[in-house]
Amino acid sequence: MDGSLQHESILQQMKARKSDNKSDEALTSSFESLFYEYWAPIYRLFLHLVVDPAESEDLALETFFRLYQRHPIPEEEFNTRGWLQKVATNLALHSIRSFKRREHYEVAAGRDALEQAPESQPPEIFAEKEDHRLARLVLAQMNPRQAEILVMRYSGMAYKEIASTLDLSPTSIGPLLLRAERDFAKHYRALVEEKK
Repeated sequence: MDGSLQHESILQQMKARKSDNKSDEALTSSFESLFYEYWAPIYRLFLHLVVDPAESEDLALETFFRLYQRHPIPEEEFNTRGWLQKVATNLALHSIRSFKRREHYEVAAGRDALEQAPESQPPEIFAEKEDHRLARLVLAQMNPRQAEILVMRYSGMAYKEIASTLDLSPTSIGPLLLRAERDFAKHYRALVEEKK
Protein backbone atom coordinates (compact mmCIF):
# COMPACT_ATOMS: atom_id res chain seq x y z
CA MET A 1 0.00 0.00 0.00
CA ASP A 2 1.32 3.41 -0.92
CA GLY A 3 1.33 5.67 2.11
CA SER A 4 2.00 8.90 0.15
CA LEU A 5 -1.67 9.90 -0.04
CA GLN A 6 -2.06 9.25 3.63
CA HIS A 7 1.05 11.29 4.43
CA GLU A 8 -0.37 14.26 2.60
CA SER A 9 -3.81 13.95 4.18
CA ILE A 10 -2.50 13.82 7.75
CA LEU A 11 0.01 16.60 7.24
CA GLN A 12 -2.60 18.82 5.57
CA GLN A 13 -4.90 18.40 8.57
CA MET A 14 -2.10 19.36 10.93
CA LYS A 15 -1.16 22.40 8.86
CA ALA A 16 -4.79 23.55 8.81
CA ARG A 17 -4.80 23.55 12.62
CA LYS A 18 -1.60 25.52 13.07
CA SER A 19 -1.74 29.16 14.03
CA ASP A 20 0.36 32.07 12.82
CA ASN A 21 2.72 31.60 15.75
CA LYS A 22 6.36 31.02 14.65
CA SER A 23 6.84 28.30 17.30
CA ASP A 24 3.84 26.42 15.86
CA GLU A 25 5.44 26.57 12.41
CA ALA A 26 8.70 25.16 13.80
CA LEU A 27 6.78 22.46 15.64
CA THR A 28 4.87 21.43 12.52
CA SER A 29 8.02 21.50 10.39
CA SER A 30 9.93 19.36 12.89
CA PHE A 31 7.10 16.86 13.20
CA GLU A 32 6.62 16.75 9.43
CA SER A 33 10.26 15.76 8.91
CA LEU A 34 9.97 13.06 11.59
CA PHE A 35 6.74 11.83 10.01
CA TYR A 36 8.31 11.47 6.56
CA GLU A 37 11.45 9.86 7.98
CA TYR A 38 9.75 7.21 10.12
CA TRP A 39 6.35 6.59 8.53
CA ALA A 40 7.39 3.76 6.18
CA PRO A 41 9.34 1.64 8.72
CA ILE A 42 6.66 2.03 11.40
CA TYR A 43 3.87 1.16 8.95
CA ARG A 44 5.83 -1.89 7.72
CA LEU A 45 6.38 -3.01 11.33
CA PHE A 46 2.63 -2.91 11.96
CA LEU A 47 1.87 -4.61 8.66
CA HIS A 48 4.28 -7.40 9.55
CA LEU A 49 2.80 -7.84 13.05
CA VAL A 50 -0.93 -7.36 12.63
CA VAL A 51 -1.14 -8.29 8.90
CA ASP A 52 -4.28 -6.21 8.22
CA PRO A 53 -3.32 -3.10 6.17
CA ALA A 54 -6.20 -0.98 7.48
CA GLU A 55 -5.43 -1.80 11.10
CA SER A 56 -1.72 -1.26 10.44
CA GLU A 57 -2.48 2.17 9.05
CA ASP A 58 -4.68 3.08 12.04
CA LEU A 59 -2.06 1.91 14.52
CA ALA A 60 0.72 3.78 12.71
CA LEU A 61 -1.37 6.95 12.80
CA GLU A 62 -1.99 6.45 16.51
CA THR A 63 1.76 6.07 17.05
CA PHE A 64 2.52 9.34 15.27
CA PHE A 65 -0.32 11.11 17.02
CA ARG A 66 1.23 10.12 20.34
CA LEU A 67 4.60 11.39 19.14
CA TYR A 68 3.00 14.70 18.15
CA GLN A 69 1.32 15.01 21.55
CA ARG A 70 4.35 14.14 23.66
CA HIS A 71 7.56 14.86 21.78
CA PRO A 72 6.94 17.03 18.72
CA ILE A 73 10.43 18.56 18.88
CA PRO A 74 12.62 15.88 20.46
CA GLU A 75 15.62 16.93 22.50
CA GLU A 76 19.05 15.65 21.53
CA GLU A 77 19.00 12.78 24.02
CA PHE A 78 15.51 11.67 22.91
CA ASN A 79 15.67 8.43 20.91
CA THR A 80 12.85 9.06 18.41
CA ARG A 81 13.25 5.79 16.54
CA GLY A 82 13.37 3.75 19.74
CA TRP A 83 10.39 5.61 21.18
CA LEU A 84 8.34 5.05 18.02
CA GLN A 85 9.26 1.36 17.90
CA LYS A 86 8.40 0.90 21.58
CA VAL A 87 5.00 2.58 21.17
CA ALA A 88 4.37 0.68 17.94
CA THR A 89 5.27 -2.65 19.56
CA ASN A 90 2.99 -1.97 22.53
CA LEU A 91 0.11 -0.98 20.25
CA ALA A 92 0.68 -4.08 18.11
CA LEU A 93 0.68 -6.32 21.18
CA HIS A 94 -2.52 -4.69 22.40
CA SER A 95 -4.05 -5.31 19.00
CA ILE A 96 -2.93 -8.93 19.05
CA ARG A 97 -4.43 -9.39 22.51
CA SER A 98 -7.72 -7.89 21.39
CA PHE A 99 -7.65 -10.48 18.62
CA LYS A 100 -8.52 -13.08 21.22
CA ARG A 101 -11.79 -11.27 21.92
CA ARG A 102 -12.63 -11.35 18.21
CA GLU A 103 -11.45 -14.92 17.76
CA HIS A 104 -14.86 -16.57 17.96
CA TYR A 105 -16.29 -14.50 15.11
CA GLU A 106 -13.21 -14.72 12.92
CA VAL A 107 -12.88 -18.48 13.31
CA ALA A 108 -16.54 -18.93 12.35
CA ALA A 109 -16.10 -16.66 9.34
CA GLY A 110 -12.92 -18.53 8.37
CA ARG A 111 -14.67 -21.89 8.52
CA ASP A 112 -17.47 -20.57 6.31
CA ALA A 113 -14.96 -19.14 3.82
CA LEU A 114 -13.04 -22.42 3.73
CA GLU A 115 -16.21 -24.41 3.14
CA GLN A 116 -17.14 -22.11 0.26
CA ALA A 117 -13.63 -22.07 -1.22
CA PRO A 118 -13.02 -23.94 -4.47
CA GLU A 119 -11.52 -27.38 -4.05
CA SER A 120 -8.42 -26.28 -5.93
CA GLN A 121 -7.35 -24.22 -2.87
CA PRO A 122 -4.66 -26.22 -1.07
CA PRO A 123 -5.18 -27.08 2.60
CA GLU A 124 -1.72 -25.67 3.31
CA ILE A 125 -3.15 -22.15 3.12
CA PHE A 126 -5.55 -22.93 5.94
CA ALA A 127 -2.78 -24.59 7.97
CA GLU A 128 -0.56 -21.52 7.60
CA LYS A 129 -3.36 -19.20 8.71
CA GLU A 130 -4.02 -21.46 11.68
CA ASP A 131 -0.32 -21.32 12.64
CA HIS A 132 -0.44 -17.51 12.55
CA ARG A 133 -3.59 -17.49 14.67
CA LEU A 134 -2.03 -19.82 17.24
CA ALA A 135 1.13 -17.71 17.34
CA ARG A 136 -0.92 -14.59 18.08
CA LEU A 137 -2.79 -16.40 20.84
CA VAL A 138 0.47 -17.57 22.40
CA LEU A 139 1.91 -14.03 22.30
CA ALA A 140 -1.21 -12.77 24.05
CA GLN A 141 -0.70 -15.32 26.86
CA MET A 142 3.01 -14.68 27.36
CA ASN A 143 4.77 -12.29 29.69
CA PRO A 144 4.49 -8.89 27.95
CA ARG A 145 8.26 -8.25 28.08
CA GLN A 146 9.05 -11.61 26.46
CA ALA A 147 6.35 -11.12 23.84
CA GLU A 148 7.74 -7.67 23.11
CA ILE A 149 11.27 -9.01 22.58
CA LEU A 150 10.03 -11.78 20.28
CA VAL A 151 7.91 -9.38 18.24
CA MET A 152 10.82 -6.96 17.84
CA ARG A 153 13.33 -9.65 16.91
CA TYR A 154 11.10 -11.46 14.42
CA SER A 155 10.04 -8.21 12.81
CA GLY A 156 13.66 -7.77 11.75
CA MET A 157 15.18 -5.65 14.50
CA ALA A 158 18.81 -6.25 15.43
CA TYR A 159 19.91 -6.93 19.02
CA LYS A 160 21.30 -3.40 19.31
CA GLU A 161 18.01 -1.86 18.18
CA ILE A 162 16.04 -3.98 20.63
CA ALA A 163 18.42 -3.07 23.44
CA SER A 164 18.17 0.62 22.60
CA THR A 165 14.38 0.51 22.42
CA LEU A 166 14.02 -1.33 25.72
CA ASP A 167 16.90 0.45 27.48
CA LEU A 168 18.78 -2.82 28.04
CA SER A 169 22.33 -3.94 27.50
CA PRO A 170 22.85 -5.45 24.02
CA THR A 171 24.52 -8.48 25.63
CA SER A 172 21.36 -9.24 27.62
CA ILE A 173 19.15 -9.54 24.54
CA GLY A 174 20.45 -12.98 23.48
CA PRO A 175 19.63 -14.73 26.78
CA LEU A 176 16.31 -12.89 27.09
CA LEU A 177 15.40 -13.88 23.54
CA LEU A 178 16.37 -17.50 24.17
CA ARG A 179 14.13 -17.64 27.28
CA ALA A 180 11.29 -15.98 25.38
CA GLU A 181 11.61 -18.47 22.50
CA ARG A 182 11.55 -21.41 24.93
CA ASP A 183 8.50 -19.99 26.69
CA PHE A 184 6.80 -19.40 23.33
CA ALA A 185 7.52 -22.99 22.24
CA LYS A 186 6.16 -24.38 25.53
CA HIS A 187 2.94 -22.33 25.26
CA TYR A 188 2.58 -23.14 21.56
CA ARG A 189 2.89 -26.90 22.12
CA ALA A 190 0.36 -26.73 24.97
CA LEU A 191 -2.08 -24.80 22.80
CA VAL A 192 -1.70 -27.27 19.91
CA GLU A 193 -2.28 -30.19 22.27
CA GLU A 194 -5.34 -28.44 23.70
CA LYS A 195 -6.81 -27.95 20.19
CA LYS A 196 -6.51 -31.66 19.33
